[in-house]
Amino acid sequence: MGGQYRITGDKYPRMRRPRRRGRLVVLTVASVAVLGVGGWGTIQLIEVFTGGGDSASAVGTKAACADRASRTVAPKVLPRPGTITVNVLNATTRGGLAQKTADELKKRGFKVGEVANATKQYDKKVKGTGVLLGPAAALDTSLPVLGAQLAGAERRTDPARKGTEVDLIIGDKFQALTGKADADRALAALADPEPTPASKKNC
Repeated sequence: MGGQYRITGDKYPRMRRPRRRGRLVVLTVASVAVLGVGGWGTIQLIEVFTGGGDSASAVGTKAACADRASRTVAPKVLPRPGTITVNVLNATTRGGLAQKTADELKKRGFKVGEVANATKQYDKKVKGTGVLLGPAAALDTSLPVLGAQLAGAERRTDPARKGTEVDLIIGDKFQALTGKADADRALAALADPEPTPASKKNC
């Protein structure tokens, strides 16, 4: 065969590019596609488990926080002084304290029951301002209301005690009941406590 090119030897020159390069391109494109699909799936799973910053998730979180805050600041339902009967008992050696204290409690709206000396269990054994004693149910009801009238008094409950009456046992350090204005402020704080700040991590 004439012309510019001449074939010599027993091998013919290849007239097209090898197929290997085309296969590499196809494999590369397929790999990129698989990685893309896998990455997209991973992102979707992360969003499912973390909320993904969705506006709906944010709204749900805010609603939960608002609900928690409303429960935190809900006012307590405490008994009124007029529904609480107080026995005033004197555990000191000073005479007349029980009657004087009972008269003041009556002026503040409490019902007064027994006015007497303390029983042997407490007589001359109360070193502080006083002890407030009642049944177990009074711990979060009557005793806090009575406690507002005598700051610093120890609160105790007797599981075996029946009824709703509570005792105010006057101790050695007793001078007088808490001032009425201060007692009223303490009662108001009990009925409407300050809200607890929400945790930044959760809200």
